Amino acid sequence: MIGRGATRQVQTMTASMMAQSVPGTNPLKLLGSMPGISYNSADPLGIDLWSQSFLMRGFSQDQLGFTLDGMPLGLQSYGSAQGLNVINAISQQNIQSIDVSQGAGAVNVPSSSNLGGVVQFHSIDPADTFGGKVSQTFGSYDSYLTFVRIDSGRLNRSGTKFFVSYSRGDEQKWKGSGSQFLQQVNTKLVQPFGESTKLTAFFDWDQATADTYADLSLENLHKLGSRVSYYYPDYAAAYRTALYGAGLPGGALPAGYNRVSDPVDASYYDGPATSHDYFGGATLRTDLTSHLNWTTTLYGQGKGFNAYWTNPYIASPSGAPLAEQDNGSLSQRGGLTSDFVYTIARNKIDVGVWYEHGAYEPFYTFYNEPVLGEGAPLNPRNSLPPAFAEAWRLHYVNDTVQTHLQDTVTILPNLRINAGFRSLLFKGTSNVLENDPAYSGGTPPSGTLRNDAAFLPQFSINYRVTHRQELFFDFSKNMRVFPEAGYNQASPWGSATQAIFNEEKNSLKPETDYVFEGGYRYNSPIVTGLLTLYHTDFHNRLASVTEGNLVNIESLLRNVGNVEMNGVDGTLTLRPVDGLSLTNSISYNSSKYGSNLMENGTFYDLKGKQEVNYPKLMYKTNLSYQYKGAFAHIDVIYMGKRYLSYTNDTHVPSYWLANLGAGYHFGKFGFLKNVTASFNIYNLFNTVYISNMGESGNPLSGDYQSFQIGAPREFFGTISAGF
Repeated sequence: MIGRGATRQVQTMTASMMAQSVPGTNPLKLLGSMPGISYNSADPLGIDLWSQSFLMRGFSQDQLGFTLDGMPLGLQSYGSAQGLNVINAISQQNIQSIDVSQGAGAVNVPSSSNLGGVVQFHSIDPADTFGGKVSQTFGSYDSYLTFVRIDSGRLNRSGTKFFVSYSRGDEQKWKGSGSQFLQQVNTKLVQPFGESTKLTAFFDWDQATADTYADLSLENLHKLGSRVSYYYPDYAAAYRTALYGAGLPGGALPAGYNRVSDPVDASYYDGPATSHDYFGGATLRTDLTSHLNWTTTLYGQGKGFNAYWTNPYIASPSGAPLAEQDNGSLSQRGGLTSDFVYTIARNKIDVGVWYEHGAYEPFYTFYNEPVLGEGAPLNPRNSLPPAFAEAWRLHYVNDTVQTHLQDTVTILPNLRINAGFRSLLFKGTSNVLENDPAYSGGTPPSGTLRNDAAFLPQFSINYRVTHRQELFFDFSKNMRVFPEAGYNQASPWGSATQAIFNEEKNSLKPETDYVFEGGYRYNSPIVTGLLTLYHTDFHNRLASVTEGNLVNIESLLRNVGNVEMNGVDGTLTLRPVDGLSLTNSISYNSSKYGSNLMENGTFYDLKGKQEVNYPKLMYKTNLSYQYKGAFAHIDVIYMGKRYLSYTNDTHVPSYWLANLGAGYHFGKFGFLKNVTASFNIYNLFNTVYISNMGESGNPLSGDYQSFQIGAPREFFGTISAGF
């Protein structure tokens, strides 16, 4: 759906469109079929967050805005305790629709990271009658997903109703040992109060354990092959590699590892990640008068996250030449949004506020591993003994206030104008709770930073040329507040010393941009078309420049100046006969750095170079057909080449990827209804390709161990039914 009548580019993915995928697939993966969106993952279902990337018109997840039922999901990056990836916030089967604004979100969207668009998820409402849904999926590599939802139906005359769902899934890794596990509980309550007021409440709890996929460099890929992975469960191989790296007796490399320039970093013993989250809120909507509506939402989130790696450079007190490290975090955040919408004459006036308070505590600890042959190695998926060292522990407190005012005016029956602005105020303070220079290598800085933008305007127009044709134009200015992260990580607070932090405090500016887009929509029963041209002036682009090995990454935040972005998205859907649909889309993006960079006395020629990780060209097609109870679809994606380094001297090649699905709706069997069987094949032609990239950051020049291989061909079968 192409957002008919919207004053900016908005596309909607419905529940029926999502049903083409394997149940439980990360909703962000489903959005990868839309123009301008690049989704890649080494995990076929997108459960392992380390192994995925989501970019929209060149902007990464942490530069976009995400909401669920109007509640902000927060910063979207791997392990960020300040945010929640949507797969951890709601089961895919409980999503009613997804609205995607590729250019810029409306000014009333609660987001402090929205530079390049907004993704808004909407949950289903409980059913009016008692019942539910069950589904069971099995697939390749011993994967399974069980989903059960119970709807209460209307419990009384006022219309009280709720649902509770539970999902549990697991899949073995397609290379190496380990699995991707996720279990989740969702519940939603709807309570009407008369005809004009309604209270809705949503709650989510989840627990995840993911054995991540190993990171590769171009050198490692060419010399060791695409199947290289962690040593787990071969502790002896990891142990001897660590001895080799330390120059100790007994050290040895696995066969072939002597061919790479950095054999110790080519593989580690293991790299699991664990997390548990709770997230929820309540929304009250009421019509105060026939012209005035008030909507208020209270929400909160808590998160615990642990990212483990076996570090071959840190010795354990036991005498083992390696140690288990945890780059983890804890957080809580909560807030409210409140909107008044007043309709008078031809005007729809919206004024509101968003406030959020958060606390974020990243830490870096080390755990003792045993001497080879003197005990079992640690298993971070279970409980761990007390840490023998804590390199550092930081504590952030942040406050965000956003106010907005906008008016949508119907000038003529076929002409609508939206104009408004938002003001964004942010204050973040970091304190050092623990620091051990023997393991941290320095002293983390502390202090307060503010990002304030009093006037972030937006202006958009929709002009309906005919009943089926319309033109639209949108302009907006946006700002992203400074990211918070650990020591020597991509954040102003991650500076190496207090002196550097104090200097950058006065010189470093937040990322801002000016987004222009205009387009044409056509909608008829047979043809739907969308063409959008856009231009973005991106100022103070903060690049995550990575140095060091993967277990001790130094991600330096560098201002690489301005970026000029020009692009086009085009989509055409044909429905020549009943039940048959063919959609084709193409996206082109030229995103180039506007200045060069001097780093540690070395000049880097960045001016005119294409932005990293995002392709210039993407093509996507989907052919689907439904006849009576039978249905089938095939989709194909072309992903153009992507640059690994900022100077564009290294890149990963383009690829084609195809998926196939088919099934049958059997209807009713006894007390069961809507009984459906479906079958899906991911990566139909078993293509070997580079999927996710930039997960460990990007080098200024040359190669770096920061991409992963996509999953091979996998099969999934599902049986689902309602009752």
